[in-house]
Amino acid sequence: MTVSLPRGFRSHVANIGVKDSTDDFTLVVADSRCAAAGVFTQNRFVGPSVTVSRQHLADNTARAMVVISKNANVANGPQGLADANEVVDGVAKAIGCNANEVLIASTGVIGRPYPMDRIRAGLASIPTSITGTDAEAVARGIMTTDTVHKIAEASIAGGTARVVGVAKGVGMIEPNMATLITMMFTDARIEPAQLDAIFRRVIDRTFNCVSVDTDTSTSDTAVILASGAAGAVDLHAFESALHEVALSLTKQVARDGEGAETLIEVTVDRARDAEQAKRVAKSIVNSPLVKTAVHGADPNWGRVAMAVGKCNDTDINQDDVVIRFGTQEVYPRQVDASGLARLSDYMRGDDVTIHVSLNNGSASATVWGCDLTDGYVRINADYTT
Repeated sequence: MTVSLPRGFRSHVANIGVKDSTDDFTLVVADSRCAAAGVFTQNRFVGPSVTVSRQHLADNTARAMVVISKNANVANGPQGLADANEVVDGVAKAIGCNANEVLIASTGVIGRPYPMDRIRAGLASIPTSITGTDAEAVARGIMTTDTVHKIAEASIAGGTARVVGVAKGVGMIEPNMATLITMMFTDARIEPAQLDAIFRRVIDRTFNCVSVDTDTSTSDTAVILASGAAGAVDLHAFESALHEVALSLTKQVARDGEGAETLIEVTVDRARDAEQAKRVAKSIVNSPLVKTAVHGADPNWGRVAMAVGKCNDTDINQDDVVIRFGTQEVYPRQVDASGLARLSDYMRGDDVTIHVSLNNGSASATVWGCDLTDGYVRINADYTT
């Protein structure tokens, strides 16, 4: 069954020839200006799409979101900014709103200008009446090297309101505030300031906990729009539904990492505080040695110990740390040869869990990533050629 956008949203998805014959122009429009929130990359080589959207979200409202895929429009100087503004102006004219009500995101190769002749033709072809409601078409329209489109939905308890989210991203993923490109839509009615606070909390627990290759993109954008068409909702129920959608998308992104074959989930608990737990977990999931061990189904717990220790926290005592693969403890109580063989079988599965207890506090964090394969090297070695 096709996933539809929540009430109050319509979409237009098309191919305008940015790079190839797949869809590359995605527009989602709210029936009226509505509450909105967004978080963006902290990369200093930021793209103009991020610059423009940050400015347009200053009052936490928006009317529309446009995404151009297969061209990041980054590092193109003043012309890149002018081109991004021309896209926003063209969308605003087509749907009948002010330019500052339109948000924009771009994804693809860095350093190549927009093919503006094709984009102008695409803007001119936006229908007078936008009627699409297919959220899966929206998810497919923002793909670049993704092998599958990424979509999730959840109902908000206590009523008929929904949350629907889409995401793209398989490489250059190490969020430092937001991540990749993700758009979420809800028909719940929520005040802009409340939406912003909830969205940031959810992003920090989900998208900010995923990593594929430790590289923070120049174009990371996470946005939510709330049409209000379903009326007011309980804020706790809304946050729970939003977290469900964001967590699903986070795992989908990690599982579809470039060349990935295995989803890695790392939990660090009994830590001094949440910041330490998350930092240590990221150190593990980002370690090339851990990633390749998972890819080779090698339960080499020494690599996990290394990744914990290199954080260099003086309150982490190696004699107190416990390391597990799945539910099997491997340090300090080590397993015999037959136990290692069983762990190797476990690591050949689609999901591998690494669980580390620091035993210096009560905080915890969970992060997600993927194994490192020769496929990742091949994809990125040949990316622009």
